[in-house]
Amino acid sequence: METDTLGLIAGALTTAAFIPQVVKIWKSRHTQDISLGMFAIFSIGVFLWLLYGIQLGALPVILSNGITLVLSLTILVFKLRYK
Repeated sequence: METDTLGLIAGALTTAAFIPQVVKIWKSRHTQDISLGMFAIFSIGVFLWLLYGIQLGALPVILSNGITLVLSLTILVFKLRYK
């Protein structure tokens, strides 16, 4: 399997893992069990991975971390909004 293909599949799966959480929070408006600190730190880390991917020109890293960052920040916004 080509390296980029492997990266795209891995990125798609790890990114898609956040979608059920975003949908659940959106529907329930309940974020009590979500850690604000964990998602803040995670979002910073994902942002740094995105910058790393951009510097390398690595499309799988850029795409997966770009989308994951959007999902993670969405969860953070929900956490702050539905306190």
